[in-house]
Amino acid sequence: MFKQFLSKLPRKSSKPDPTPQRPGSGSAPAPVRSNSVKRMSSAVFPSSVVAGIEPLVPFKDVPTSEKLNLFVSKLSLCCVTFDFSDQTKNSIEKDVKRQTLLELLDFVSSSSNSNSVRFTEPAILAMCKMSAVNLFRVFPPSYRERNDGNDDGSNEPVFEPAWPHLQIVYDLLLKFITSPCLDAKLAKKYLDHGFILRLLELFDSEDPRERECLKTILHRVYGKFMVHRPFIRKAMSNIFYSFVFESEKRNGIAELLEVFGSIVSGFALPLKEEHKIFLWRVLVPLHKAKSVGGYFHQLSYCVTQFIDKEPKLGSVVVKGLLKFWPVTSSQKEVMFLGEVEEIVEAMSLVEFQKVMVPLFLRIACCVNSCHFQVSERALFLWNNDQIVNLIAHNRQVILPIMFTALEKNAENHWNQSVLNLTLNVRKMFCEMDEDLFMSCHARFQEDEAEQCSAEEKRKEAWARLEKAASMKPVTGKTAVLVTPLGIAC
Repeated sequence: MFKQFLSKLPRKSSKPDPTPQRPGSGSAPAPVRSNSVKRMSSAVFPSSVVAGIEPLVPFKDVPTSEKLNLFVSKLSLCCVTFDFSDQTKNSIEKDVKRQTLLELLDFVSSSSNSNSVRFTEPAILAMCKMSAVNLFRVFPPSYRERNDGNDDGSNEPVFEPAWPHLQIVYDLLLKFITSPCLDAKLAKKYLDHGFILRLLELFDSEDPRERECLKTILHRVYGKFMVHRPFIRKAMSNIFYSFVFESEKRNGIAELLEVFGSIVSGFALPLKEEHKIFLWRVLVPLHKAKSVGGYFHQLSYCVTQFIDKEPKLGSVVVKGLLKFWPVTSSQKEVMFLGEVEEIVEAMSLVEFQKVMVPLFLRIACCVNSCHFQVSERALFLWNNDQIVNLIAHNRQVILPIMFTALEKNAENHWNQSVLNLTLNVRKMFCEMDEDLFMSCHARFQEDEAEQCSAEEKRKEAWARLEKAASMKPVTGKTAVLVTPLGIAC
């Protein structure tokens, strides 16, 4: 039987290259078998019987009335899966399947351009089945364990060996979903909640190329199937909840946030309570993960989109950032300071006044940081005209909070750049309100004198205690700690 199938193959396919690395030719380069450059994954595909594949007739050789039937037949043909971990195995069948997938892609593209056919229910069902068989698979535990939550970028991406076929399937699914020949009301029965959930699970793939395709497809599904929008948002929320409160080990968070950022930009005003809850319970806690550096740009974009929609949410977000402030990670502190600047810049005076005291207490700590990048980034806030304007309107509260930090920096910070920025900020405050500045300076000197006096009294008290203890003989088993006379403080 297998020989009969092979005898029907075209001549160019019946002479395979002795080193078959061709399955990826076309829209994506074939993965090169190398021991050092690329790491291959071992995702588990659904098992299927591998048999000889007979190529079907091309679409141009059948009348228009039969093209949809041929479309369904070719989709059924592509439901056979292969083991791509061994490139030499079933190379002819793989090439036939790839050519069939390219034919299907060309047919859907041409049908979309000409709007000549309408996809029927059997065609939609066959398309969903073929996509499910080829795309939906299980990622082994070892596939995830290497992602230990570090955000240092040292982990190399793992490439899917079946990508030459998977990319064509993804392109075909994308063209099918976006085609004007597809009726959303008819297709929603097959592109259902189960299909969407399995699609979202694929975001855990470690191949960045696959996650990019999934991001585009999910965005198009959300745009075309309005009936599924609440479910998609809820399913994405559940993924974020699991990541934040359970594992903190998952791929695809950046891509999902990028999709959600575009969703937020389309929210109608006023914002629903559901969306505000998502901001507070999902987006804000996402800042606390160890791997936040891997998706911080997308997360910050989502947050600013919410604040652009409803500026009153700015104070809520700032309180959340202060709650999860990374006091032991200088790199994350720099990122947080950048996001705080974007948020405060968009805040009204009333909302700013709600959070200015705890916010500038934290900024004062950052200004005094020994890490020069943290201190420098905090002082850069005074380069923003909008923030300086808010500070000027509330200088009676903010300057007393900041003055001590600025004076300590000016006296003994080790970094020259930080020292220069500190002096510039001091000068700016002095020009804002010289009387207030001098008042704060006098209070600072009084506080310094009181602290020096308290320190002297404390030292004297300890000296008296040590002297009294040294003159008292040790009796029984009582241990007395006495400072040796040679190294007394």
